[in-house]
Amino acid sequence: MKPVSPLLLLLIAVALAVLGWLGSLISGRYSLDTPVLPLTGLLTMGVIVVLTLILGIRVLRWRNGKKKKMLNPILAAWTLVLAQACAYTGTVLLGWHAGIFLDQLRLWSVRNGQSITWETLSMAGGGLVMVVVGLVVERFCRIPPEDGDAEGTPGLQGKRGKPKAEGEYAYRGD
Repeated sequence: MKPVSPLLLLLIAVALAVLGWLGSLISGRYSLDTPVLPLTGLLTMGVIVVLTLILGIRVLRWRNGKKKKMLNPILAAWTLVLAQACAYTGTVLLGWHAGIFLDQLRLWSVRNGQSITWETLSMAGGGLVMVVVGLVVERFCRIPPEDGDAEGTPGLQGKRGKPKAEGEYAYRGD
């Protein structure tokens, strides 16, 4: 598995910000509800973040040698996949709700109730937390460089099945 590219996350966020802005603009033009997730979504996001952190800390403790018991490689792979999914999902939520927030800013002085604006900010903030936790837990899953490397590089160079670079994870599946 390849590490998540922050540049790709930024591009996804910008693209979804444009789509969110257009969605809010079109929904306002046709007198539809603003396409914002309800605040109860923050509860779900919180559960996902906490679960990702707990699993990531387990992998980190094993990686740092604080556990005597062998780590289940499937658990390590699931943790990595969950961390990357958390980062991508957070990026989508952050971009979408940031675009809606930008559209709502032009209506700030006209509207009396600004609940939609605070909902979009809350959901965008939750998305940002998901991105940060996903990237941090992904780092937890990286295998540290080996001390006995021949050339002193952070990973072994060469054939399939061996770490190729510092982006290798505790789970070495391709």
